[in-house]
Amino acid sequence: MKVYNLVCHLDHHFEGWFASEADALEQQENGLLTCPVCDSHEVSRLPSAPRIAKHSNRELAPVAAPEEGVSMGNSMVLTGQEQANLQAKVQATVMKAMRELISKTEDVGNDFAEEARKIHYREAPERSIRGHATADETAELREEGIEVVALPILPALKDTLQ
Repeated sequence: MKVYNLVCHLDHHFEGWFASEADALEQQENGLLTCPVCDSHEVSRLPSAPRIAKHSNRELAPVAAPEEGVSMGNSMVLTGQEQANLQAKVQATVMKAMRELISKTEDVGNDFAEEARKIHYREAPERSIRGHATADETAELREEGIEVVALPILPALKDTLQ
C-alpha cells in the first residue's frame, strides 16, 4: 500500500492511498484523482519524506527541534509544517461547519426561492432550508425582506462518505 500526500490546484492538501506507485500514476493520468474538498481533477503529488526503518539495536542521533515561526513585526512567517498544519485545521473546521449546516437544514433544491417565500409569509412551516436560487431570485427575495445567504456547498459534502 502506498500513501501519497496530494494537493489540488486550489492548494487543498489530502492523502491518497494506492495499491502501488504504478496504480497512483495510472489513476492520475486517467483523471481519476479528485480533491475531496472542491472536487477538482487538477491533483498533483507532493514530495514526501522517505520512511526509514529503525533497528532496535541502534540508537539514533537526536534530531533538532523544527525551527519556530520567525516573527517579523506584527506578522508571522510560518514554517512549511506549521503552514500545512494550519491549513489542515482550517479545512477541517470548514468541513465540520458545512456538515453541521447540511445536517440541520432541508435541501429544497431549485425550489429555494418559492419555499423561502412560503416560509416568510407563513404559508409553510418555519424551518431552515438550503437550495439553489438564481442571482435574480436572490435579489427579489432580499427586496421582499427575506434574508438569504449564499453558501457554496462543497461537492465532497453532498455524498454520505464524508
